[in-house]
Order: sequence, then structure tokens, then C-alpha cells
Amino acid sequence: MEGTHKHVRRARADVIYDTIIFIILTFLFLIVAYPLYFVIISSISDPIAVSAGKVVFAPVGFTLDGYKEVFKTKTVVRGFLNSLVITVMGTSINLLVTIPTSYALSRPDFTLKRPITLFYILTMFVGGGMMPTYVVVRNTGLLNTWWALVLPGCLGVYNMIVARTFFKTNIPLELMEAAKLDGCGNTKFFLYVVLPLSGAITAILCLYYGVGHWNSYFSALIYIQKRELWPLQLELRNILVLNSNVMTRQVMTEEELLEKRRLDALKEMMKYSLIIISSIPVLIIYPFVQKHFVKGVMIGSVKG
Repeated sequence: MEGTHKHVRRARADVIYDTIIFIILTFLFLIVAYPLYFVIISSISDPIAVSAGKVVFAPVGFTLDGYKEVFKTKTVVRGFLNSLVITVMGTSINLLVTIPTSYALSRPDFTLKRPITLFYILTMFVGGGMMPTYVVVRNTGLLNTWWALVLPGCLGVYNMIVARTFFKTNIPLELMEAAKLDGCGNTKFFLYVVLPLSGAITAILCLYYGVGHWNSYFSALIYIQKRELWPLQLELRNILVLNSNVMTRQVMTEEELLEKRRLDALKEMMKYSLIIISSIPVLIIYPFVQKHFVKGVMIGSVKG
């Protein structure tokens, strides 16, 4: 029916409230976004201008020297490839452990699900500590191997709880009963029915575990002494904290102070470039799982 829809005039108080909220949220967004924006523009600006504090809102003296120096450093390129392998390997192991465990604990006909669930939850509050864990890793021969980074903690209890809730709310018992009537056993039901229906939670787990592996450096700092096995984040820490880049090993004389200043500024620029490079894989993956992200978070928050 035409003409039945009338424009509803909003109250003045609502307009004022929405305006204030918009201003506050915009201000908070700028506070969060500006440091990220500053890193980006600093990575493509002249290193002298960056060190002099001239880069504030826009790049000054556009250059890609920072990125060129990063890719010239073999340890950084090797660390990037190592992180890719560790992330793929670790996430795959996490999924192989978490999804079957979550599904088993979501089934009401599994008699031991309550004590096993309590056992897993207990580990969220009580842990052996760093030294006992290191002794276990050492005694099992995992030191200086990537297995030391992916096997300990291969099951995230929080992620398991989120996945278990997903299976409880999205895989009805009637579906399993119908499959059993057709002669489908538990294994076939899990492989051919449950997994195809679990794309959302699988994407969420891939995001959680993948980002965790990609950003992790502390485990590598403890368990990996061979630099050829270092992940990218440990190389980044080495540059940011220890300043152990190849360029810092050069011996400068008094007559080369200007060149030293340029090299130091370029080293600072490399830090910004390396931060951007280390963030690229996560930025690439996130849009593909964004549509599942809110659903996965809500699953874990509504029911436990």
C-alpha cells in the first residue's frame, strides 16, 4: 500500500545521544587506528625524516628502502618461511586434536564426558609452570625442533569448549539416529556428516590457532637455539629489542657519523617494514573467515 509509510521524526534527545556516541566512538577509533597508520607511513618514508619526527600524518620522501633491506636479510626471509611452516603444521595438529575431542564431549551418550571435561577445565587454572614444561620437552627430545612449538598445548581448552558448544547446538541427536538407521557408524557419521556441517567452527578455530602460532615467539625463545629454525616473530623481537641486525655490526669511525645516522635511521625503518610484513598473512586470511567470526564468538558466549 502506497502512502502508508510515514517518516518517523526522532526525538531531539535521541539525536543528541547518537551524536555523542558517534563522536566518542570516532575518537576511540582514531586512537586505535593512528598507531597502525603511523607504522605504515613510516615504513615508506625517508628514514632521516622518520628519525627527525617529521612524519606525522603523511609519508615524507617516499621510499621502499626499508622493505628492500628486510628482504636482503636472509634471516628475515628464512624466519618468514619458518613461521608459515610452523603455522600450517601447528594449526593442522590443533584441528586434528580439537575437533574430534570437542565432538566426543558434545555427545550425551558419551559416559565419561563430564570427568574428562572437568579435567580439561582444571588445566586452565592449574599448570605445571615453565621449568617442568621445559624438562618434559627436553626429555622427550623436542628441543631445537618445531615439534616443541606445536605439540605442547596442541589442545586449547577454550577453543575446545567453543567447538563443543557448536556441536551441541548445531548437530541434533535426531540426525545421528537417522544416520544409524541407515547403517552409518560413529566414524562415518563424524567424517561424512559432522565435518561438512562444521565449516563455521573450523574457520574460527583456524583463525584462533593460526594467529596464535603466527604471533608466538616466547616458546621459540625457550626451546629453539638454532637460528635457522627461528620463526619470524623471534627475528622481529631480535631486531626490536636486541638490535642484532647485520647493519649494527658495522664499525663506524668519527668521519662516518653522517653515514652512521643514515644507517641507524634505516634500521629503525626496517622495524616498521618488518612489522607490516609480519602482519600481512593475518590481514589476508581474516576477510575469508570474517563472516564466521561473530558466529563463533557468540557460540562460546551464549552457552558453555
